[in-house]
Amino acid sequence: MKRRDVLALLGTAFAIPFAARAQSPAGLRRLGVLTVTAADDAIGQTRTAVLLEALAARGWKEQDNLQIDWRSGRGDRALIARLAGELAALNPDILLAIGTPSVEELRKRAASTPMVFAVVTDPVGQGFVESLARPGGNITGFTDFDGPMAGKWLEMLTQVSPKVSRVRVVYNPATAPFAGLMLHTIEDAGRALGVAVEAVTVTDVASIAALAGRTDSALLVLPDFFTLANRARLLAAANEARVPAVYWSRTFVEEGGLMSYSTDSAEQMRQAAAYIDRILKGTKPADLPVQNPTKFELAVNLKTARALGLTISSSLLAIADTVVE
Repeated sequence: MKRRDVLALLGTAFAIPFAARAQSPAGLRRLGVLTVTAADDAIGQTRTAVLLEALAARGWKEQDNLQIDWRSGRGDRALIARLAGELAALNPDILLAIGTPSVEELRKRAASTPMVFAVVTDPVGQGFVESLARPGGNITGFTDFDGPMAGKWLEMLTQVSPKVSRVRVVYNPATAPFAGLMLHTIEDAGRALGVAVEAVTVTDVASIAALAGRTDSALLVLPDFFTLANRARLLAAANEARVPAVYWSRTFVEEGGLMSYSTDSAEQMRQAAAYIDRILKGTKPADLPVQNPTKFELAVNLKTARALGLTISSSLLAIADTVVE
């Protein structure tokens, strides 16, 4: 699907008045989609296109036999909550929740509606499911974090010259309730690698800007919708401090960040489409295990490395999936 086609689709989907979409034509099944990110940014466009293609491959075509109600929270928690209420009021056959806040708000308002989630960290620890193998209830889906990832982030920073000896781990505790899980792994890795690890919280524009004042530490930015929504500010702070930084999404690298190691969110949309298909055909969410990521991608921005006077090891570059020259 071409970029202009996705934009046209999104424009149509979000322009249709709420009341006009309140009734599904006879014979159509109804899917409600709530995403944390903006639907018209690069991430949202890619996820939308992949989801539609994967659903169509399984015989589900929008406005043919499937009505999709799209809602985008644009990183605003209050808006996400309001949109979750809108979707619940539509009484969909199934929900797709992309991102932790989407799951949290939808499960409050649609407790019995089958739901598939994607791009969610630690769903067991957050109480979304009973276990990965046996989720129970009406929710299942796909996580975006596997334990070794956190150690890999730190290890990547040790493959930068000049040598990194101190790393600040950046996160917002209000939007990353799973940060403790990651910090524990990163601290263990730090002891093994001889790197001092310091947790630093960011909650607003001022606290992000303050990162630019510390030039003695590399940065490791944890995943959550706050860091994604504020990625331009985080990138600017790292650039001003002239320190190496590793991020949790390739989007940061495409926009000037140094390095990232992440799951493939497009692959999660394909997997989510498969679960949506099975549930619409009668399978219960409780019978579909939550799946951890199996496909990862490593990205390096050599242009940024040169601008910062850094050298990336040849061994890391050799295994990178994406290298921005």
